[in-house]
Parts: sequence; C-alpha cells; structure tokens
Amino acid sequence: MQRQAVLREKLQTRGAQLTAQRAAVYDYLSGVKHHPTAEEVFLAVKPNLPRISLATVYKNLEALVKCGAVSKLTYGDASARYDIRTDHHYHTRCLECGKIWDLDAQEDSALLTQIKPQAGFEVKDYRLELLGYCRECRR
Repeated sequence: MQRQAVLREKLQTRGAQLTAQRAAVYDYLSGVKHHPTAEEVFLAVKPNLPRISLATVYKNLEALVKCGAVSKLTYGDASARYDIRTDHHYHTRCLECGKIWDLDAQEDSALLTQIKPQAGFEVKDYRLELLGYCRECRR
C-alpha cells in the first residue's frame, strides 16, 4: 500500500490522479523481472480490467513515465519497453526475443569521470546494455 501512496504523490505533483488502470499497470510492472512492451502490459492487465484498451495502457504508461515512476527504454526501431526502476542501472537484452532484464552488477563510474576531461563533455544521462541471447533463445 505504501508503494501506491508514493505513486499517488508522484502523479499528483504532475497534476494526474491514481486511477485503477494506472495502479494495475504499475502493479504489473512492479511484479515482473523483465521489461515488457505496452502490448505485453495490456495482455497482462486485461483479464482484471476487461474494458481497458491498448491506447489506455499506452496513455497510462506515458503518465507513469512523465511523473518519474517508470522508465521508458527506447530503441532505433521505434520499440519501447518499460522499467519500474528509475535509477541508473545496467541491462541485458536478448537479440532474439528482445526481452530486457536488469543486470545485478555494481555500477562503475570510472568511465563517466574519464569522459568529461577527454572531450569536455557533460554527461546528463547514460545507459549500458549487454547484448546477447537469453537462456530460452539459446536452446
């Protein structure tokens, strides 16, 4: 219940409300280890919310991204996946099925501290992804 109170507060700071649909989308994302697409979220919440549409899921995911409760992972092919974690962390991505998981590894900021002096570059955000094949796709 505390998680929903935090979510409600984040939404309210952006002028949005915690609806049953937003709560269902957020709860689903909180309970999965991979980072699903909007379509996967839709299929997962539809049994409990039979009147929900894919467009509503997209709108609610965007509202959760805007309030900082969820991260949106985008790629050059216009696909997007959603992550309940909003902190900086690493990912693994399967080149076959496209699923993405959090990688439990300690972040090393040595690279970030080297970039600025070398290029006069100010890092605002970053993402590290390890690409390969998941256990299921290697079979």
